[in-house]
Parts: sequence; C-alpha cells; structure tokens
Amino acid sequence: MFRPRALLLFSVSASVALAGCTVGPNYRPSTPAELGIPDAWSVPAAARADNLTRWWDRFDDPVLGELVEAARAGNTDLAQAVGRLRQARESLVQSRSQLLPTVSGSAGYNRSFNLVGGSSNLTLPDGTVTTISRSAGDSFSLGLDAQYQLGLFGEVRRTVEATRAEEQAAGYDYAAVLVSVESDIARNYVLVRAFQAQIANARASLRIQDDNLEIAGFRVQAGLVSSTDVEQARSQRAQTAATIPSLEQQYAAAVARLGVLSGQAPGALRARMEATRPIPTAPGVVGAGIPADTLRQRPDVLAAERALAAATARIGVAKAELYPALAIIGNIQTNATSIGNIGDAITGGLFAGLTQAIFNGGRLRSQVRSAEAAADVAFASYKGTVLLALEDVENAIVALDTARQREVQFRIAFNAASNSALLARSQYRTGLTDFTTLNQQEAALLSAQNGLTQARSDQAAALIALYAALGGGWEPASIPTAAATRASTPRPTGSN
Repeated sequence: MFRPRALLLFSVSASVALAGCTVGPNYRPSTPAELGIPDAWSVPAAARADNLTRWWDRFDDPVLGELVEAARAGNTDLAQAVGRLRQARESLVQSRSQLLPTVSGSAGYNRSFNLVGGSSNLTLPDGTVTTISRSAGDSFSLGLDAQYQLGLFGEVRRTVEATRAEEQAAGYDYAAVLVSVESDIARNYVLVRAFQAQIANARASLRIQDDNLEIAGFRVQAGLVSSTDVEQARSQRAQTAATIPSLEQQYAAAVARLGVLSGQAPGALRARMEATRPIPTAPGVVGAGIPADTLRQRPDVLAAERALAAATARIGVAKAELYPALAIIGNIQTNATSIGNIGDAITGGLFAGLTQAIFNGGRLRSQVRSAEAAADVAFASYKGTVLLALEDVENAIVALDTARQREVQFRIAFNAASNSALLARSQYRTGLTDFTTLNQQEAALLSAQNGLTQARSDQAAALIALYAALGGGWEPASIPTAAATRASTPRPTGSN
C-alpha cells in the first residue's frame, strides 16, 4: 500500500515524465510565399524603408502636431483599445495561474455545552426547583487544502500559449487603432485647410464679380450694352455665392470631427482652427521598402498573425481533452482545545486520480475539428490582412503620383486662366469683348483655382494614406505597459 509521501512522489514523477507530451501542432510563422507576398511592388516605389514613427512631423505644421498628440492622449477609441488590452493581460494572468496548485486555508472555533460537571438550579413552569449539571468546552481547528490539475498532455501550457498570443494581438490591435486615429486626424485637418482655401477662392471671386456687375451696370446706363450683361453678372455672382454655405458646412463638419477624434466636444476646436493656414505639404519621396516589410510594420498584420498563433494553440487544448487528466488533492488539519497546543496533533491526506473520457458522443473529437477549422479561418484572415495591406500601399502610391501630376497641370491651368481672366476684364472695360466671354473666363479661373486646391489636398491625403499603409505612426514602445494600463481613467460611480 502506498503511503501519502510515496504517492506524492509518484504523481510528481509521472507529471515530469509526461511533461513533454504536449499534443497539438506547434505554431510556425508563415513564409512570404505562403502569404502570397511578391518580391517587389507592382508600381514604382523607393526601395529604402523610411522611419515613419512620427510621420506627421514631416508636414512641419505645429497645429497638426498638436492635434495628433491630443488624439493620442484623449481619443475614446484608443481608451477602448486600452481596456481590451487590460482584459487580455488579465486573461493571461488567469491562465498562467493554472500552472500552479490552488491552495486554500480554513480556521474554526467551536464552543460546546454538555450536561456533565458543574451544577445550577433551574425553576420549572410548575414552580419546582431542580438541579442540573453542565460543563462547557472550547475547540480550535486549522486546515489547509491544495488542489493541482496536472496538464499531462499540455492542455494548460497550450492555454497559456494561446492567451499569451491573444494578449500580444490585443497590443497590436491598440497600435492599429492608434495608426487609424492619427491618419484620421491628419486627413480631416487637410480637409479643414482645403475648405478654408476653397471658401477664400469663392469670396475672392465674389469680389471680382461684384466689380464686374458694377461695370456692367455702368455700361448699361451708358447705353453701350443691353441689360443682358447685368443679368448674366447677377446670375454668375449668385451661383458663386451659393457655393459658400455648402463649403462652410463641410468645413464645420471637419472641425467637429477633429474635436471628437481628440476626445473633446465637437465645437472645442472652432476658435483654434479659425486662423487660416495653407494645406500642409511634406517631402514627396517616401521609402516604401519591399512588400515583405508589411509583416513587421503593419500592426493589423501583426495582430492577425498573433490571432493565428492563438488559434493554433487552441487545437492542442482541444486534443488534450482526448487523453487522461491527472489531479492531486491534499489536505492538512489540526484540532486542539486551546490555542497553545494547536500544533500537537496534525492529520492529513493525499489523493491522486486519473480521469479519462470513455464515451461522449463524439463531442471531444468534434471540438478538435472545430479548433482546426478556426485555425484555417485565422490563416485565411491573416493572409487577407496581408494582401489588403499590400493593396493599401500600392493604391496610396498611385494616388500620390496622380495627385502630383494633377497639381502640375492645374498650376499651369491656373496661371493661364488668371492671365486670360485679367485680359478679359480689361477688354470688357474698354468694350473690346462681350460679357459672355468675360463670364466664361471668370468661371474658368475659379474652376482652375479650386482644381489646384483639390489637387494639393489630394496629394496630402494620399501621402497620409501611404504613411498609414506602411504602418507608420507607432513603435513597440507605443503599446501601453501593464503598469500604464492599470492606471485607468476613473469612472463615475452611482450610489446604491
């Protein structure tokens, strides 16, 4: 017959011997070829890889830098991502705790009364007095219970492996939200400046059209032209004026979006953004590196890779359910009639038992197949995320190149339209051309002016999209540490 100590040694020896029996596939990172990553971009791109950790500094716009920093500190989507990261880290702590035994203690005190020893008088209901004997005793008890579920086939270790990968994925998810918020701030800031420029274009055109309307009125009064010129001038001015409220509405919406993205009320930045500034520009050449760089630069790609690693580990957890499980239970107790001799008599017990599923209607094997299917889904999602990242980069490169080409052509068109409109105004004043020609030239000038503004805005937006597509705006140090995530924002509490 085994003694408790021998049984304990046997159980520990068995667990050590079986520690290497971890079932399920070991995770292996996918190669670029398995993910469908080409060796080079299909569009012209600089092969070097730039450091884009703080890409917004390249625009050399202090207001943009302030807005990005405000969003990094106060954005509510980032606060939610921090909360999810905290949850993932606590899940990892909980799964790691399964590697250690669970120990609980107990303590008790009991006072008993016996009708033995001592005496006292007791008056009965009929008035009779009787004498009874009694005595009292105290007892104290202490106990310690321990339970240990040994993962003989790696179910505990695979669970820890899965939750560790999920915790890492939550960190990369936070970084992906950070990159998205930074690019949204910059994109809306560009919209704000573009709408300001378009409003300024329209108001400048209105001033010229007011002059043209006045000149047309003088010429009508002088009998040089018909009232048609005045009506055309009034119509053109009204159409130009009608565009301003729409532009102001779009400007107000972009400013409100900046406020919300930075964790403030929609109108918090209205006064800050009133001062007109030019559309931000940055150095045109961006080093995109090679397509395989997306595997380490894009946080959403890294998060998808970690999700695949977690799904792979879950296969091992499911497979381990098919094999025996070993549990060890032990307890120690002591009882005494006084605190002083509490340790005089100690008793205890130790139990080790194996459990094995015999019949479960195919449920356990179905769980294995389900875990394998989940891993296939995770791989497809990972590959899809990688391909989408490559698509984002190439689309942004093409968009940037076309915006530059359009800016060059619109600059030529603007210069030509400016000269033509100036000449048409001079000729109309002297009666060398009609108002229809002047009207057409003024409309062409405003169109070219807005086209140039839009091309500059599109160029800045494409550059921002390229920075985000390349995974700029974060680094591993950007992910909050465990200590930082514990210092969460205080929440309002209600009273019961």
